[in-house]
This record gives sequence, structure tokens and C-alpha cells, in this order.
Amino acid sequence: MTHAMLKGSNVPLDATAVRAVLRWTPGAGVPDVDASALLVSPEGSVRSDEDFVFYNQPRHPSGLVRHLPKTQLADKLTDTIEADLAALEPSVDRVVLAASSDGGAFAGVTDLQVLLYDAAASDGEPLAVFDVVPETGDETALICGELYRRADTWKFRALGQGYETGLVGLATEFGISVDENEAAAGRSAPPASEAPVSAPPASEPTPAGEPPTGGAPGPSAAAPSDSPVTPPPSTWPEEASGPPSAADPDAVTQHVADALPEPGPSAPPPPAAAPPAGPAPTGGGYGYPQHVPPPPTQPPAQPAYGYPGPPPQYQPPQQPPSAYGAPQPQPASTYGYPMQQPFVPDPSFVLPPQGPQFQRR
Repeated sequence: MTHAMLKGSNVPLDATAVRAVLRWTPGAGVPDVDASALLVSPEGSVRSDEDFVFYNQPRHPSGLVRHLPKTQLADKLTDTIEADLAALEPSVDRVVLAASSDGGAFAGVTDLQVLLYDAAASDGEPLAVFDVVPETGDETALICGELYRRADTWKFRALGQGYETGLVGLATEFGISVDENEAAAGRSAPPASEAPVSAPPASEPTPAGEPPTGGAPGPSAAAPSDSPVTPPPSTWPEEASGPPSAADPDAVTQHVADALPEPGPSAPPPPAAAPPAGPAPTGGGYGYPQHVPPPPTQPPAQPAYGYPGPPPQYQPPQQPPSAYGAPQPQPASTYGYPMQQPFVPDPSFVLPPQGPQFQRR
């Protein structure tokens, strides 16, 4: 009796050895599918890399789990895993049945099924059938189901759990270190559009009598654009005793032109030397314009509102001399304070006679 499995369901197995057949419909643009098996311990990982059985390692060292070649059946293509469950060591808790796609995601694979047969019977009806449907369609690896221990018996559980990281990601999930290049071994060579292009040699000899390509002055101009370019060292002419004065721009230009190296064959000719300049104009330094008229004379600044302006010049008033004791007019102060006149005693001043109250007794 064949059990039609649903995702997450399980069925007990009476057979001690089973054959799991992965079947799909091939066609133009349909990715190729490969079956694989992982012998997993109770800790949830493989014991070693030898517990991974796939097309590049088709036989477990114990010989109890094997990967068989692909077979064409009518319009279907199959890939098969066989496992002798009764003879497996107790350290193997379950055998994970997986599938990986090559050339696209599982969304392009049609009619993908897992059929579980009794390996001891040469023919007959399958024990269980599970239609594997990817969850998102972007998966490139699927856990189709697993054979697991329950006491002294074995059961099969339908899963359909997907991975978008392919066979490498699936193996890494169970503790296997798989090199992507090793996992891809045994496949057909990539098309010419994907084949790596060998890099050209770093440098090629130039035939005698021919200039270098690209109009470069020499081989050093062929360096890549991201390499640092070191400018040539600047040296002063032997007859110069020091750098020219910054006040003479023409001398600086002539001096820099003399310090530059000789140009290559394709470099443009240097500009004609400028005629000797006359005496350096005054008032202009290196890098500043010359013959600039002086700025116009600015009017005197007016005092701001609330601030006193410059004080007027003091001129003493012309007053006729007055008699002693008469009040003298005080000239106006500049800032509101009275002017202090020097005190001059009158030589003809005499105290009045004192009364008896002031005479000494």
C-alpha cells in the first residue's frame, strides 16, 4: 500500500533497507536536480565529512548509504539514494534526504517527487510518495524528507524545507565544510561567456624602431591610473645661487621652466622665452596685481550718534582786570566743568580790627 504523504506527516517503515528515488520532469530551461544524503548524529550534525553522500562522494565508508547514477524513465528523470537502515551504527540517529538544483531555483523544476521503495524488492509499489513543493521558489536546496529512528524501528517524515544557499549552505547547516569549487566538480565546463578570461601580460616588448602605443613618452606612462605618480625632483640651475625673488613673477616663471625635465618625443614644444623684463615695479609682490592705483581719499569719519566729537581748541577770553573782590566771569568749559583760575593774593589786604571778645585776657 502506498502512502500519499503531506508535509510534516510520517509513516513507519517495515523494510530494513530502502531506496529513495527523486523524480522530476526535465525540459528546456529546467534546472538539473541532484539527490544527496546526510548521516546525522543525535546532536544534529554529522560525525565527519564522510557522512555526506552526494555525486562527488557517492558511497559512505561503511557502504550502507549509496548514491546511484541518474536514470531516464519515460519522460521522467530520477536520482536515487539507497540506505541499509538495520545495519547503521547507533550513533546515526537519522538519514536526511536532500535535493539541490543546478542552473536555477526550484521554482523552475516541475513535478518534483520523492518515492520511497523497499530496496529488497526488485519491483512493486512505492511505500510512500511525497510531492515536494518549494515554499518560495527561490530555494536552490531542499530537505525532501528524513529517515529517523524510533526505538527499534525506523520512520519516514516528509519535510520540504528549503535553503537559498544551495548544496554548500545545506551541508554547512549540518556541520560540513564544503569547498564551492569541490562541490561544483564533475559538472560540465561553463560556457564561453562565463569562462574566466586570462589577464594580459604585465608588459610586452616593443619592436625596435616603433614608438610605444598610446602616445606615452615612455614605458613609465603605461602605469595604471590608480598607482601613485611621483613627480620628478625639482633642481635649481647650477648658476643660480638660490630661488628667485617673489617680487619678480617673470623670473619665477623662467626659473620653473628651467627646472622642469626635458619633454619626451610626443610632448609639445616649450613656449618661447619672454623678453627680459624691466625693473620690477614697486608695490607688487609675487602673486599680487601690479599697477593698481591707490584707493581714493576717504572723508573724515563722523562721530557716531551719542558719542562726542573732537573737542574745540580752547581760546582764553579777553577780560579787562577787575577790582579785588569782584566776581570774575568764568569761561565756558568744554565738557561742562568750570575752569579753575589760579589764586593770586592781594598785597594790600588788611584784616579788620578785632573786638574785645577776641582779645587775649
